Amino acid sequence: MPVPTSAPTEHQLLRDTVRQKIHEAIMDGTLEPGERLNDDELISWLGVSRTPIREALSQLARAGLIEMAPNRYTRVTTPDPSEVIEAMQTLGVLFGGVVRLAVPRLTTASRKKILTALDRTIGELESHDVAAVNTDALGVFALYVAECGNPNLQRVCIDTMDGLAFRLRLPNLDQLVDWDRMTEDFRALRAATENGDNVAAELATEAIHQLPGEKR
Repeated sequence: MPVPTSAPTEHQLLRDTVRQKIHEAIMDGTLEPGERLNDDELISWLGVSRTPIREALSQLARAGLIEMAPNRYTRVTTPDPSEVIEAMQTLGVLFGGVVRLAVPRLTTASRKKILTALDRTIGELESHDVAAVNTDALGVFALYVAECGNPNLQRVCIDTMDGLAFRLRLPNLDQLVDWDRMTEDFRALRAATENGDNVAAELATEAIHQLPGEKR
């Protein structure tokens, strides 16, 4: 079979642009959890037809950022406290492997960038800034994803991590997990990353995400 050589169609590019705009609005809080999404309002906001909007919403639903019930509603996912540990553990399985691959590959510049991000998140944990941790902790692991050197794992993470992390965006997250333990685990991740110890970094990442096992 001949390999396709055509570039993405205008329709595909439009759908991707729409998906990215809605995605950004959800992640930055412009579209709030539980908010209903009306086709006509989205058409007015985005200036496109209904078809790319529906396709983009379907993709975001598969990623876990949108909830859809035919003929009933389309709305932004509402984080459920009962799903916190499950979502964290799923991220831990993914990010543990990512960190183990990424740490030995880090350049001086990329290591410094990750350590700076870790310092910021550790400071937010120490000050109990739950809202900041809810957004910045994912950014830390996105940096490791970018450096892991495994395109297949990167694609899996990109497709799933926002939807899973969004389920952790709860104002009382510090009451649902051991906040002090998490702070110590982030410090352990920082030390392991600085020292180039990828196994210790993996273990710290798994501990951060509530995966069972021996603690350091």
